Amino acid sequence: MEHTGTADTGDLPKGRVRCVVVTPEKAVMDEIADLVILPMFDGELGVMPGRAPLIGRLGAGELRLTETGAVKRWFVEAGFVQVRANVVTVLTANAKPAETVTNEMATTAASQAAAMPATNPVERANKTRASDRAAGLLKVATKNRSS
Repeated sequence: MEHTGTADTGDLPKGRVRCVVVTPEKAVMDEIADLVILPMFDGELGVMPGRAPLIGRLGAGELRLTETGAVKRWFVEAGFVQVRANVVTVLTANAKPAETVTNEMATTAASQAAAMPATNPVERANKTRASDRAAGLLKVATKNRSS
């Protein structure tokens, strides 16, 4: 994990946002950026310094951090996000650098989602989540091929 800040936001440079991504296993990323773009369940959300506090539902897809023109990309699964005091905290089941996502991963996830049963509300919800994850993987994998 690359660490460029501390738990206290007192050392956060003016005009910057801290982004922390946490999975059940560990904090996988903790970085300072100019702009954080999150994949929400209903579209993207850009967070700049001074953003009003919010809690939202994260969708599976690409999280982007922009710092002095450079863009770092991550794939994150669905979860939750909190924005407070220029700190973006992402809670997700899984996160990995976007460049590690392949088309084969997306195809496998889509096949697994399609094979899941959907005979009751719980199965339908699980199938929908799996399909959303596969779609997020495919978007990131497609962007990897084009860049």
